[in-house]
Amino acid sequence: MDERFMREAVEMSRRGMQANQGGPFGAVVVRAGEIIATGTNQVTGSNDPTAHAEVVAIRNAGTKLATFDLSDCELYTSCEPCPMCLGAIYWSRFRHVYYANTRVDAAGIGFDDELIYTELDKPMGERLIPFTHAPLEAAAEVFTEWTMKEEKTRY
Repeated sequence: MDERFMREAVEMSRRGMQANQGGPFGAVVVRAGEIIATGTNQVTGSNDPTAHAEVVAIRNAGTKLATFDLSDCELYTSCEPCPMCLGAIYWSRFRHVYYANTRVDAAGIGFDDELIYTELDKPMGERLIPFTHAPLEAAAEVFTEWTMKEEKTRY
């Protein structure tokens, strides 16, 4: 862990918060000892509920590096990632994630993800938001086309 990068993630959280972009969260993507991309929480500033600091930093890193595979990168974030960001982190294949504040700390200031963690453990039919399986033959056909497609980028 390089404290310089964690300090930058924390400073990003402060800048974003002070600019009223969103909550007090910041993230930094590092590759080979160099900051590749940064992100701040921009949920309220952009009206995008997915614009969490980690997701913004991941999007910026992917654009800058022209790849979706960040397996040679590390992520420094000012707070333990929420479930959505955790999914994005795994899809990005980060080598390591470092975080400062915990999810308990975040809950203490009004950013509580416990509902999501609880919902993930429930069977689909018992979740607060109803999920209904609505199979469609055309959807299955697209999946079949994907399996037969020769020129595709696997991820």
